[in-house]
This record gives sequence, structure tokens and C-alpha cells, in this order.
Amino acid sequence: MNKNQVKGEIKNLEGEVQEEAGKSVGNKEQQVKGLQKQVEGKAQKKLGDVKDAKDAKDAMKDAVKKH
Repeated sequence: MNKNQVKGEIKNLEGEVQEEAGKSVGNKEQQVKGLQKQVEGKAQKKLGDVKDAKDAKDAMKDAVKKH
């Protein structure tokens, strides 16, 4: 896992906790903020996934060039 994947997953989990806390106390604003964090976290994790895929592709190209 790269840095974006880890940070994205953490932000997503923080958002889930915040959303649930908002539900528990009946605070819609906290629920919305939690959902927003989840979206941001998932987007950041996807960015990390894309970077991993690109890195793997580049590594394959380099391996093929060496042979």
C-alpha cells in the first residue's frame, strides 16, 4: 500500500465514525461531515490505487526492456 491508500482508508474510517457519532446524538451536521470525509477518503484511496497500477505498469515495462 502506498501513502495515498493508507491516508485515504484512515480518512474513510474517521468519516464513518463521525457519521455514526452524529447519528447517535442526532446531529445532522456531523453526519454530513462524516459522509464528506468518507467520500474524500475513498477518492484518495482510489488515487493511490491508480498510482500503484501505474507503478506496476512501469515496472513491467522496465523488466521487458531489460530482457
